Amino acid sequence: MPKIITIMNQKGGVGKTSTTINLASALARYNKRVLLLDMDPQGNCSLALGIDPTISKKTMSELLLSSLTLKQVIRKSDVPLLSLVPSNLTLAMVESSLYKQDKDASVTLLKEKLEDKEIQNYDYVFIDCPPSLGFLSLNALVASQYLLIPMQCEYFALDGLTHLLSTIAKVQREDNPTLSIIGILLTMVDSKTNLCSEVSSEVRNNFKDAVFITEIPRNVSIPEAISKGMPVNLYKPLSAGSLAYASLAREVIHRIEEKEKQA
Repeated sequence: MPKIITIMNQKGGVGKTSTTINLASALARYNKRVLLLDMDPQGNCSLALGIDPTISKKTMSELLLSSLTLKQVIRKSDVPLLSLVPSNLTLAMVESSLYKQDKDASVTLLKEKLEDKEIQNYDYVFIDCPPSLGFLSLNALVASQYLLIPMQCEYFALDGLTHLLSTIAKVQREDNPTLSIIGILLTMVDSKTNLCSEVSSEVRNNFKDAVFITEIPRNVSIPEAISKGMPVNLYKPLSAGSLAYASLAREVIHRIEEKEKQA
């Protein structure tokens, strides 16, 4: 069975989608078969892989509303070994659509869909979430074994992280006791600024080994690659951003191996 990892932070602009795409692509370079689930109605994960979700009738919405199987909604990307289930704005209406059909808008809905045997064709499944803690994000948390939290090095970052950790603890108590945090990832790091260094030190002092050793630098190649619909390791393989995500991929593999040894 694959490792299912949700990448989430209820705060926007922290590099969540960038991390999802580039970490997945880096793992694919290590010959891992990777599936991305775009659970954000904005469809940014889909667009960043060069897929226009607005013209697709086979998306996360159709999967969650039971009209299509997992295999039917998966699309191959231009990155070898990396596939995607796209999303568009119809995903924002899934919860209300279920209520209109007198169906239960359950937080276990995605988990049930991922029990499909098709999932066994992948080593890793990444779920990109919207910047909120609503129906879609809760479904992702309940369906996952691991959670990766991207966190920008800025003043209010710790406040948002505290709120998120409270929500995670509730999910662990009530719906998914096996969910564990694979790591907190510092993103958009500019080591030249005092504020960034102070936030990084405070996060590491507070959360110790929960914080990834790898930090993602503020590197122009990352947003440039997204604007061209490709991961940074295809756009500029030797850029600081590409090398950082390659390092993160190795660290994720190692951390999951260690957790599974301890289980």
